[in-house]
Amino acid sequence: MTTRKAIATMIAVTSLLVTAACTGQSPTPTEETADESGHAMTVYHDPQCGCCGKWVEHMQANGFEVETIPTDDMNRVKRELGVPRDLPSCHTARVGDYVIEGHVPAEDVLRLLAEKTDAAGLSVPGMPLGSPGMEAGERRMAYDVMLFTRGGEVDVFHRYEAVDQE
Repeated sequence: MTTRKAIATMIAVTSLLVTAACTGQSPTPTEETADESGHAMTVYHDPQCGCCGKWVEHMQANGFEVETIPTDDMNRVKRELGVPRDLPSCHTARVGDYVIEGHVPAEDVLRLLAEKTDAAGLSVPGMPLGSPGMEAGERRMAYDVMLFTRGGEVDVFHRYEAVDQE
């Protein structure tokens, strides 16, 4: 890390901690406080679900620093984080101010963060075969990554076409 980046990071972290101490709020990871190797992400998942771990590995391989929190009450997590009822999947993540629901590819999360899109988050509803964490060789179902807003709007963020090669 360059000296300038190290100083900027220390200032950002110190500022966050001082603000948190003064307001009584706990600090949350942001792009500025994650080290330069990636974005800080918290993933909530059912401890019995195997595909969630595979998705976490996909995110880590793409530079995300992931903290996992197993929970038996995923419905509560989804409700508290504002996941729309018609967009659920098996795991839910927070990165910066965004919610990431299900098997969203890392490239789409990185695009969301880079564009600083005015949205609540992204979702890949269900568990489509061939999405990250649901790999099946070279086969992939067609699926959409959905962008959702805090106001309840939903739109296609990225469309993945089916691939049927074995």
